Amino acid sequence: MIDKLQGLKDRFEEVGKLMVQPDATQDMKEYTKLTKEYKDLEKVVQKFDEYQAALKGIDEAKKILSEEKDPEYREMAKMEIEELSPKAESLEEELKQLLIPKDPNDGKNAILEIRGGAGGDEAAIFAGDLFRMYQRFCEKMGWKLGIMDWTEGSSGGYKEIIANVSGEDVYGKLKYESGVHRVQRVPATETQGRVHTSAASVAVLPEMEDVDVEINMNDVRKDIYCSSGPGGQSVNTTYSAIRLTHIPSGLVVTCQDEKSQLKNFDKALKVLRSRLYEIELQRHNEAVGAQRKSMVGSGDRSDKIRTYNYPQSRVTDHRINKTVYNLSAVMDGEIGDFIEELRIAENMERMKESENMN
Repeated sequence: MIDKLQGLKDRFEEVGKLMVQPDATQDMKEYTKLTKEYKDLEKVVQKFDEYQAALKGIDEAKKILSEEKDPEYREMAKMEIEELSPKAESLEEELKQLLIPKDPNDGKNAILEIRGGAGGDEAAIFAGDLFRMYQRFCEKMGWKLGIMDWTEGSSGGYKEIIANVSGEDVYGKLKYESGVHRVQRVPATETQGRVHTSAASVAVLPEMEDVDVEINMNDVRKDIYCSSGPGGQSVNTTYSAIRLTHIPSGLVVTCQDEKSQLKNFDKALKVLRSRLYEIELQRHNEAVGAQRKSMVGSGDRSDKIRTYNYPQSRVTDHRINKTVYNLSAVMDGEIGDFIEELRIAENMERMKESENMN
């Protein structure tokens, strides 16, 4: 582990030198990659320096114990060892976690897409409930959430709603929410009081910049139309809503939340990049065949990941077999515990995989 950490520290110093070269900013794509690599390595190097300092302190204290006869000095050395040993152990565990291969997209912003599935009107209502749950969670995390496009359900909620979420490590946390969310409850339209099962799908995509995914704009058709607000009302009288069609793939992206046509175009382009990235990632995973498909981090849209049972106030995450009985709190955005346990479970998988490869 020490050799690996020393190699990362050497690379950190090398990247630092490359960033201050006179011609470093001439290639902005390369410079952006370097700054990201520097930031990622900095966390590891800082912990490594702390770890080495702790080990050095322990060695020096042990040397004093082996050579020093003075009881006062010996007592101070023992206290030093007692203080530094648990610190060194803790830092070693942190470093092992930091050495686990990471998803390079974890630090990115995210595109959040929620669609009502099986269950008709009730599914659309549930999709709206899920969207409010994520709104609350984003507020608690200090993230910014902006609605980009939506289609309302006939009885409330959304048939589809798309938002972008920006902040620190957004994709790294929200990615665990991708999949099918199932609800069991008595719909407002149900006269017999029977419990119905409905579903909504959630897709979380890393927000891609032009340095990540290049798009040939000759392959993209742009259409402009009037934005529409809730209930079909006109948001504004200008043609500001944007529809982008990627001709080779057939992907269609719309954005209508901004009054500025240019802002809507930029947002729609980011969604298009993210969806194209997702397609390429799926192709890559299928091509390599044996690539690990993490139980908790696959993000497959068809996986049933969580059930919300209203009669029993129960929420179950099927990937980690975690059940809680505080549904109202969960629907108010208290999903951090689920996400943290999913992150830990995936890290354990990655750690085992990393050990098997060594």
